[in-house]
Amino acid sequence: MKIIGLDVGEKRIGVAKVDSNTRIALPIGFVEADGSEWQEIARLARLANTNLFVLGLPRSNEGNETKQTLYVRNFAKALTEKIPEAKIRFQDESLTSVEAEKRLKNSKKKYTKGDIDAEAATIILQDFIESFDGNTNKTDVKKTNDSKIALNAKKTSSKLKKWTIFGVPIILILILGGITAGLKIRDFIRQQREEEYRRQEAEMQASTFDFEIKPGETIFDIKSNLLRVNRDGGTEVEEPTPYYTAEEIDAAFNATYNYAFFNDRPAGVGLEGYLFPEKYNFYSSASVEDIIKTFLDGMNRVITENKLEEAYATNGLSLYEGIVLASVVQKEVPPQDMPTAAQVFLSRIDYGMTLGSDATVTYALNVVDPDRLVYQDNAAALEIDSCYNTRLYAGLPCGPVSNPGLSALTAVAHPTDTSYLFFLTGDDGVTYYSYTQAEHDENINLHCGELCGMSL
Repeated sequence: MKIIGLDVGEKRIGVAKVDSNTRIALPIGFVEADGSEWQEIARLARLANTNLFVLGLPRSNEGNETKQTLYVRNFAKALTEKIPEAKIRFQDESLTSVEAEKRLKNSKKKYTKGDIDAEAATIILQDFIESFDGNTNKTDVKKTNDSKIALNAKKTSSKLKKWTIFGVPIILILILGGITAGLKIRDFIRQQREEEYRRQEAEMQASTFDFEIKPGETIFDIKSNLLRVNRDGGTEVEEPTPYYTAEEIDAAFNATYNYAFFNDRPAGVGLEGYLFPEKYNFYSSASVEDIIKTFLDGMNRVITENKLEEAYATNGLSLYEGIVLASVVQKEVPPQDMPTAAQVFLSRIDYGMTLGSDATVTYALNVVDPDRLVYQDNAAALEIDSCYNTRLYAGLPCGPVSNPGLSALTAVAHPTDTSYLFFLTGDDGVTYYSYTQAEHDENINLHCGELCGMSL
């Protein structure tokens, strides 16, 4: 049986896990308490294949419940509402964070507040798993019969002097011997736990893999990379043993995912643009759907933290439209130029002009002719009849053309206060802006002899 332990705080939530067979609690990390914690906790539970949670229940030094105790109880209630199948157990704790920080200091390694929370969750979970079986083995001490006490009282008093003379030294020797033996046993158990901890940590590292979506990657790129995820770790081995098949990947990308940010997404639009680019470590048991949900959770977090829906509305865009435009900006210019590129595109939309983005034409080609068997030159490619072709049709493309990163998403939310209508990236990597078509043509002649002629 696997269990997730949580050290619940108002800013962060430490997370640990344990298998009841090995009985060694291990820290997983922490999640921010910013509204996205429910989805992240649910994801971690799915990866651990469990629905049992142990929450540390803070108490005062006197053992009384406090304001923080009520906070944890309310958190537990909310957790069961967000994850209906969740089973909650409480473990009384006091000053756990202090003990956690003490342990981390003794390890002489650098640590963060999040590491303290994770270690606190580990302590809570270890206490729970140790008492889990211990309680069942305890026997109640029965009350001694009063008459027996009275009968033995006289005998006891008559032997008291002898025990005082001879018994006390013997008892002291036994106590000291017991303490010494106890310390040795404690050290032995601690050493065994540390060895088991390292062994499990090594096994855990061996049974995980990293998967990353880079800003600007498309669904085509992501699917290709998923096919190369292998059991030997990473994606760069000569003879990989893949985790996933093409059928599994397609099924996961066509599955239904319930997120509020999908509310204004037009029918027929897939996941393109909504998989937030980040690098995550996954357990080998993770499914493709688990991976997708993780990146969707990342997008949900970014949208919420940066209030993107409200910011896009000030520029006359819905959340979906803002993501679409950010996906174009992502493909066109480096991060430092994204706010001004976003301004150019927004201005062109206001004037009813085409965006004129080659990146959207390239995406259209990748959809219908990835090997360029039909559209073999740029002149033909620029005339491709596709709703993604913003050289041919005004307004936004009919969907995102990449998965934009944070810089592109926030650039559309907060464009620069300029009034350019044209830009291009020169052969030197510099972005050149202009106000008129004539100025733009001049920039092409001066700065874009090679790049502007490259095949789409």
